[in-house]
Amino acid sequence: MIKLMSPVDGSVYVERAPLPLPEAEAAIARARAAQGAWAALPLSDRIARVMAGIDALEAMKSGIVPELAWQMGRPVRYGGELGGVRERADHMARIAPEALADELVEDSDRFTRLIAREAQGLVLVIAPWNYPYLTAINTIVPALIAGNAVVLKHASQTLLAGERLAEAMHAGGVPEDVFQNVVLDHDTTGALIAARRFDFVNFTGSVGGGRAIERSAAGTFTATGLELGGKDPGYVRADADLDAAVDGLMDGAMFNSGQCCCGIERIYVHETLFDRFVEKAVAWALAQRLGNPLDPDTTMGPMAQPRFAALVRDQIAEAVGMGARALIDPAAFPADDGGAYLAPQILVDVTHGMRVMREESFGPVVGIMPVRDDAQAIALMNDCDYGLTASIWTADAAAARAIGAQLQTGTVFMNRCDYLDPALCWTGCKDTGRGAALSALGYHALTRPKSYHLKKA
Repeated sequence: MIKLMSPVDGSVYVERAPLPLPEAEAAIARARAAQGAWAALPLSDRIARVMAGIDALEAMKSGIVPELAWQMGRPVRYGGELGGVRERADHMARIAPEALADELVEDSDRFTRLIAREAQGLVLVIAPWNYPYLTAINTIVPALIAGNAVVLKHASQTLLAGERLAEAMHAGGVPEDVFQNVVLDHDTTGALIAARRFDFVNFTGSVGGGRAIERSAAGTFTATGLELGGKDPGYVRADADLDAAVDGLMDGAMFNSGQCCCGIERIYVHETLFDRFVEKAVAWALAQRLGNPLDPDTTMGPMAQPRFAALVRDQIAEAVGMGARALIDPAAFPADDGGAYLAPQILVDVTHGMRVMREESFGPVVGIMPVRDDAQAIALMNDCDYGLTASIWTADAAAARAIGAQLQTGTVFMNRCDYLDPALCWTGCKDTGRGAALSALGYHALTRPKSYHLKKA
């Protein structure tokens, strides 16, 4: 049995039996058999059914919000993820006709030449627990709209999210065989990928998980989209709005107990603002309330698993042992129990010789360093194995663009962070992985080009 241990109290909240390989193969066969008829439906029909599924998901909000708290610890005060789900789904539905349209090269009395977009076929979505609806929707919505069948394997920490998504899509009119939620163990998942049962695999998770996907897919020529680790930096220039930078970057570092793909994990502040930034950041952190996520006054819930919190504690202890200063006394947060409940922490006197400034933390800790100029900030932001997003806080948009051009990252933000704009491509570089989600490029990843050269005379 796959058991979901709730971070709220350590109890078994949900358990499910994984599908044996023969049953998984049968589910995949049903999906393949159903995909052709789904792709043959008019695009407007597919869009209408998928969006009806989103409506059905929104109608489940009163149940989804406390379920998220029990499954992965996000406080109920934030109301789940369905606002972002709606924003992304609406945008991808709106751009679908243009993104999936034929590219006409010539239509004369002699030739018709065009490039069409054709569904990949069967898409496997392996979704993470930290944003179990938002991350899954990034691929599910455009994949279905483009005419693919989708098999969803959700993280064991958020098993109910997969079930809710399937229930909603089926209620909207997406056939049960076209969208399937399955419970699989790692070995079965790897075996199915290695057997080329899927035409596209989308994975969001750890670098180690991404490497496992690539090993399984080796030699199959299966297309993959991999969003892996991150260590996203923020840079506060001398001309920044200090209060806005503190509020934005600290929220980016601590929201969801730091368990955000594009959360801020390291901050570089111009030396003229450093002391004031740190003072305000500490005050911001001390104003948080750590506790039971079912309490509407709680602003920070537990981390999803005690072992995730243990990794963050180890990084903090190692950094302090190497000379860093921890500015938050955990005693200020009585709910910090040494387990999944972890107090926020701010570190100064940090260096890039410390793991906390180089390796993904994925928890409520951030290191802050002073810098003398843009060049030093750029060098430090690039001194990392990851490249998902970077956040620049400045009054000068031209400077932000010039700095962004020198950063090894997938997205450059100015005066905001920890956000996905569905109109822009969600992508990364280095150990963050490869691929494209959202925007028109997200449709291109989930389809393949087919060329037509039709000679008439």
